[in-house]
Amino acid sequence: MKRRTWLLSATGVAGALLVGWGVMPQRSRLGRGELLLPAQGDVALNGWIKIAADGAVVLAMPRSEMGQGVHTALPMLVAEELDVPLTSVRIQQAGFDALYGNVAMFVAGLPFHPTETEGPELPLKVRVGEWMVGKVARELGVNATGGSSSVADMWDVLRMAAATARAQMLGAASLQWQLPVAELVVKDGVVSHPSGKSAPYGQLAKAAAATPPGSVVLKARDQWKVIGQSAPRLDVPAKVNGTAQFGLDVRLPGMRFAVVRLCPMLGGAPGAIDSAAAMALPGVERLVRLAGYAGSTAGFAVVGKTYWHAKQGAQAVDLQWQQRPLGALDTQVIAKQLEDAVKTGSGMAFYTKGDVAAAEAVGQTVEAWYSAPYLAHATMEPMNCTAQVVDGKVQVWAPTQVPGMARAVAAQVAGVPLADVTVNVTLLGGGFGRRLESDFVAQAVRVAMDCGGAPVQLVWPREEDTTHDFYRPMHVARMRAAVDASGAVTSLSIKSAGDAITPRWFERGLPLLAGPVDAPDKTTAEGLFDLPYSFAHQRMEHVATRVGVPVGFWRSVGHSHNAFFTESFIDELAVAAKQDPLAFRRRLLEQAPRYLAVLNLAADKAGWGAKLPSGHAHGLALHESFGSIVAQVAQVSLVEGKPRVHRVVCAIDCGTVVNPGIVAQQIESSVVFGLTAALFGKIDIQGGVVQQSNFPSYPMLQLAQAPRVETFIVPSKRPPGGVGEPGVPPIAPAVANALHALTGKRARALPLDA
Repeated sequence: MKRRTWLLSATGVAGALLVGWGVMPQRSRLGRGELLLPAQGDVALNGWIKIAADGAVVLAMPRSEMGQGVHTALPMLVAEELDVPLTSVRIQQAGFDALYGNVAMFVAGLPFHPTETEGPELPLKVRVGEWMVGKVARELGVNATGGSSSVADMWDVLRMAAATARAQMLGAASLQWQLPVAELVVKDGVVSHPSGKSAPYGQLAKAAAATPPGSVVLKARDQWKVIGQSAPRLDVPAKVNGTAQFGLDVRLPGMRFAVVRLCPMLGGAPGAIDSAAAMALPGVERLVRLAGYAGSTAGFAVVGKTYWHAKQGAQAVDLQWQQRPLGALDTQVIAKQLEDAVKTGSGMAFYTKGDVAAAEAVGQTVEAWYSAPYLAHATMEPMNCTAQVVDGKVQVWAPTQVPGMARAVAAQVAGVPLADVTVNVTLLGGGFGRRLESDFVAQAVRVAMDCGGAPVQLVWPREEDTTHDFYRPMHVARMRAAVDASGAVTSLSIKSAGDAITPRWFERGLPLLAGPVDAPDKTTAEGLFDLPYSFAHQRMEHVATRVGVPVGFWRSVGHSHNAFFTESFIDELAVAAKQDPLAFRRRLLEQAPRYLAVLNLAADKAGWGAKLPSGHAHGLALHESFGSIVAQVAQVSLVEGKPRVHRVVCAIDCGTVVNPGIVAQQIESSVVFGLTAALFGKIDIQGGVVQQSNFPSYPMLQLAQAPRVETFIVPSKRPPGGVGEPGVPPIAPAVANALHALTGKRARALPLDA
């Protein structure tokens, strides 16, 4: 069954919503009303929606808001089907029932092939591995926010939940007034009849909860009034007036503050600790040793009356650090290991088509090596978590993308049942995948256990954040193509190497696994094996390594570096074929009309081929990720020998658009985020120590360096794809290709400003 196929079947007078997902047992995703935390006067209609005493609609929110606008987009789905103003929809944190798990993020199965006519034959081992990983996540109800999956996962669920609630309201009014449902109308949360009878949802809710919905039909597109409109974001007013609560805003009676200091050498540990000088400082209260919780490097935390007291105390501790038993890590050594892995290692062939070897035997071979460095997340809000442990009960306040895993890790550290842990999710000052980890939660709980019941807010200084991240993996790729006597490219072969991501994440985040996870990791090869170009012969292979550097999900994951490899090499092939890069791609996309439409839109809006100011050049790139296709054209010049990006034109096909304004915001965010990495981003490790520590050595794109970004959306009736991440992958190759047009030199390693 396709992942968005829903079956509505009649069971007596009530409708039942069932979802089929591979071998996953069919189950309802409407849920039970008792899953929603009760409040005086509230009436729950299902596991997603209740009506508050004041008549407002309350939505159970299982996804974290980290600037991507999900706390506006998901309420828009509810407002549409319930016929209420968007401002009448409030949210409350969803519970930890498996109902709220992010199914789309952990779907097991084959991706859609770019040509839309056939599916890539991923090896059985990959499919089984993905199924196992997804099965664990689904059964645990992992309500993670990531993979640009929130709207895609909730698209059918919330609309059906809201439509069902609306049907119950109409049914309740029909029974009370003894009038046919067909004669009733709903507007702004009020059910009315031409006779003059009317009642707001608040008056009907109790009766509606006991009324079967009957046949439930979603609104037709031509009836939509909310979906597709650029509605103002619901989270903006609180962020402007200061009432929004991020993790660092949490304040509780008697709170203490803790600052971490971890071993500078990744994987190392503290030796003997002399804390006398630190304990003598005013406001410093205690020191707590920290093991390598949830994949983190070991160290300690100092607790004080304020953050400043704790930070001064942490700096005053005297100790000798110990290197990891396996020896110091070094990025130059790792780079050589990855190159050797490509040359001699046996990898997973994620996609094969035709006979690459035969094509290369009769044609001229074009070969190039590409590389991408480790990258930190550098979220605006430093890593933090507030925890309190009283009488065996654990309370956590955390800016987390994965509250279910945070809860499991907290329970393990505190040694209490899962039911005795409550996780309160705050707003996130940036996530980008870093807050899919739970190391900072584990540390906060461990410190709170030593603080006699007082709540403790644990904070990482920026230097600790940069030097102890779960980095985007370093990757190396060998790109090779065969060109026949006529100049046509007949084959494409890619072999890459880099650490696996998803297996390591599951090892860290699910204590119940208690061992290594060795399932093949598609996320490291995504963006290589699912290209839209119609080469007759193809082979995409990846060698998964495990070099010891902590790695994790970074915005757009494998696509973030693989798009740089592939789209830069496509330009190289266009040069080798003596063709314009746009014309070259167009010919390769004749069997992929959806991709071609996106490419053409971006090129047309950017004025591809038109005369540019002296010293300026265009570069383009096209990439699909997370169910959406993005093409970007970058206008670039050199200023004092350094790249300067003036304008970026983006076209995106992300399926049905819920809020066009949010799409434009996320594309702009993606371009700025991606440009920071493309121009400056690099993590170097020497002697096990990360050399970058704060923004002077790990710079961000500055406001004066930001380009003008123009976003154009391709109309679509497909279900929604992702938006928060797909805009990141094309920007690096678009800029690199523009630099080649300017200088004639090909950049094959990131960052481009090195």
